[in-house]
Amino acid sequence: MMGTSEGNTDRNVHMNGSSTQSTNGSVEEKVDEIRLLFGKSDGDPLRIVAVGAGAWGSVFAAMLQDAYGNFRDKVQIRIWRRAGRSVDRATAEHLFEVINSREDVLRRLLRRCAYLKYVEGRLGDRILYADEILKDGFCLNMIDTPLCPLKVVTNLQEAVWDADIVINGLPSTETRVVFEEISKYWKERITAPVIISLAKGIEAEVEPEPRIVTPTQMINRATGVLMENILYLGGPNIASEIYNKEYANARICGAEKWRKPLARFLRQPHFIVWDNGDLVTHEVMGGLKNVYAIGAGMVAALTNESATSKSVYFAHCTSEMIFITHLLAEEPERLAGPLLADTYVTLLKGRNAWYGQKLAKGEINLDMGDSIKGKGMIQGVSAVKAFYKLLSQSRLNIFHPNVNKDVAPVELCPILQKLYKILIARELSCEGILQALRDETMNDPRERIEIAQSYAIYRPSLLMN
Repeated sequence: MMGTSEGNTDRNVHMNGSSTQSTNGSVEEKVDEIRLLFGKSDGDPLRIVAVGAGAWGSVFAAMLQDAYGNFRDKVQIRIWRRAGRSVDRATAEHLFEVINSREDVLRRLLRRCAYLKYVEGRLGDRILYADEILKDGFCLNMIDTPLCPLKVVTNLQEAVWDADIVINGLPSTETRVVFEEISKYWKERITAPVIISLAKGIEAEVEPEPRIVTPTQMINRATGVLMENILYLGGPNIASEIYNKEYANARICGAEKWRKPLARFLRQPHFIVWDNGDLVTHEVMGGLKNVYAIGAGMVAALTNESATSKSVYFAHCTSEMIFITHLLAEEPERLAGPLLADTYVTLLKGRNAWYGQKLAKGEINLDMGDSIKGKGMIQGVSAVKAFYKLLSQSRLNIFHPNVNKDVAPVELCPILQKLYKILIARELSCEGILQALRDETMNDPRERIEIAQSYAIYRPSLLMN
């Protein structure tokens, strides 16, 4: 075969140095169950590849490696990332500090004869590359959280051509292009792989009619893999905390044939995975909360972390999200819990809130783009553009009782409007977000919810495949 599994060389040690419980019996049963579902015979390992090595994609691959890496004859776990991305001197120096602050990591590198290159990188005598440090368990977007060693492949064809399960760890903005390339390597396949997308972002189409395009739909279009073989996994999670075994939960959404056994396979004591059949709606909600997280970061920075101002913002942004879910879902109340939980953790510690804070403080600027060193892709930026474009369409007009006429849905979303003018049109500075909260003519957020609940605003075409 084109690749071999490296496995976890520290057989009974977690990444934080703590010993595991002896649960190999139950773990092996989970491996055997999923292998049976894929029709794997003895000597033919289940091949799992993560495509994309951002924080969540890398952590997801590392969790699988920690859980199943010892079963080398039964499971192969690899991760693909592009070659050639160099590590700058400041990051190399910080990485060296991280290594020397963690005795377990230091011992592991010494045992693998991999320590010297980090000394040379710190001194500037050698250039380190993102793919080579990932092999040692260091994700460029999450240097402070060392992972287990990973089998890294930089050739995309080698990584995916025989994969049984593909984990999409790419940003939504890169998903279409990369999977169009992947489709070239799958033309000779007899059976389609199963794809689990972790991406939280959307695109908008306005012709022939307004609709949302999600990463799973992008994958379907790019590869021809049926939607029943494509799933979405998301939840209120911070990647580094999950790898450090903070308790977390997630939902895997898609066809019942795959989601239920995969939920059991992915579940770990600290990472509880539920399953749900509503794929696209959950996926869209994962992108929606990123929009408002950017604004939350701005408000926090501009008001010196004022609890009152942040609560006012939260009231308005949640009412806008509730309004939007009524446009998208026939039973929006079923999404309230997952959406608010994901929004809450993103506002607390997510990269989109961080991005809003740094913009408002002037520590970064829009000309730097939405791919930020040490953080990766800020997916909320493209989501702002997509939701604004979509909800501005006159074909989606709804009745606004306060003005007694039909208006585009975006007219009922003042925060979304301000974020668009700040981030995309660049007509306002970050202080513009406070205008949306302090506008004396702004309606009570409760009224927006009442409009959503009282009028037939559901538009099923927005989420059509």
